[in-house]
Amino acid sequence: MKLFQFLKNVSREMKKVSWPKGKELTSYTITVIATVVFVALFFTVIDQLITLVLNSF
Repeated sequence: MKLFQFLKNVSREMKKVSWPKGKELTSYTITVIATVVFVALFFTVIDQLITLVLNSF
């Protein structure tokens, strides 16, 4: 019975959510993808530098 009440409350709360519009969603998606690419490149460069330093010993 508690599970049913929980799901009912979740449904009620989901109706209150303000979902992003198409333009906002596109903007957020581009921001997330750009951030992921930047962080991946950053850690790739750091990893290569650490490897270079450790291999020089």
